[in-house]
Amino acid sequence: MLKKQFYNILHSVLVTKFIYGLILINVVALVLETNQELRVDYNSSFEFIEYFSIGIFTMEYLLRIWTADSHNDIKGIFNSKRAGYIFSFYGLVDMIAILPFFLPLIIPFDLRIMRILRLFRLFRILKLGRYSSSFNGIKNVLKETKPQLVITIFIASILLLLSSTLMFYAENEAQPEKFSSISDSLWWAVATLTTVGYGDVYPVTSLGKFLSAFIALIGIGFIALPTGILSSAFIDNLKPMDDSIKRACPHCGKR
Repeated sequence: MLKKQFYNILHSVLVTKFIYGLILINVVALVLETNQELRVDYNSSFEFIEYFSIGIFTMEYLLRIWTADSHNDIKGIFNSKRAGYIFSFYGLVDMIAILPFFLPLIIPFDLRIMRILRLFRLFRILKLGRYSSSFNGIKNVLKETKPQLVITIFIASILLLLSSTLMFYAENEAQPEKFSSISDSLWWAVATLTTVGYGDVYPVTSLGKFLSAFIALIGIGFIALPTGILSSAFIDNLKPMDDSIKRACPHCGKR
């Protein structure tokens, strides 16, 4: 009975809005504290936000583990819904959101490792997905288009490797400092295939220029491939939502 009450509180509108706001405050604080002057002037405020947030997020994480048995959407692992939550996407996000604070207290780390761990606080923004239907829509689209996207990434990898190899052999003698190896040529291939073209590395030979133009044209068409796949999936996912809105009563909004 008590567990069910905590479950209802945890999923109430008030708590949801509070957690949502706290996540946004954390993201803003993370950005602002990278400014040296602000970090010195408002260090105590940043520390208060961090400690307060850690307390709330830790309590939320523990309560979600405890009340996981009352959650119908969680799939059990090892015959346990609690394990199912812990190893679920949002369970891992909730854990990573508080891990950078507790891990150094248990295991002493080098200062460089500590800085990397602090970057993990960015994972807190992923917690917003739990409270956003739009984020869930994106997740569904990515899940539905996974096979097509995997094939697209595979083809992209082949094109990148082929492009960088061809450009290495075309430009190595003319520009040994810029195209010193296939791995160095890979940067040029990425910039060209994605049609970014920074201009820091470019071909000077006739063969290199021809290959560059040809690869750039392929890149234009290739960028459209995942765009079309995702756009089509988004449209398919939005249709049920549009139909639901059309069926809604214009007076009370009930569907």
